[in-house]
Amino acid sequence: MPLLRRRRPLLRAAAVGGGAYMAGKHAARSQAEDQQEAYSEGQQSMAPPAPPAPPAPPAGIGSDSISQLKQLGELHAQGVLTDEEFASQKARILGT
Repeated sequence: MPLLRRRRPLLRAAAVGGGAYMAGKHAARSQAEDQQEAYSEGQQSMAPPAPPAPPAPPAGIGSDSISQLKQLGELHAQGVLTDEEFASQKARILGT
């Protein structure tokens, strides 16, 4: 009788299954890294917008402001307004 070689089905299954297991783990890890990268890129694009620039100062003083400043200067020169009152009203008119 010829000697029959005994097959080792469990060893073959372990070798095949182990390779498939490792390939699956690698694919899952790559997919998780891709998702994390996409998430972080999405977070950067979802960052809040920069605050708006402050409004530009007016180009110049209007004629109305100039006439008010002239009146204030006259009242200050006459002594009706104190230095503090004149300075506060002048700042209010100039918007500073």
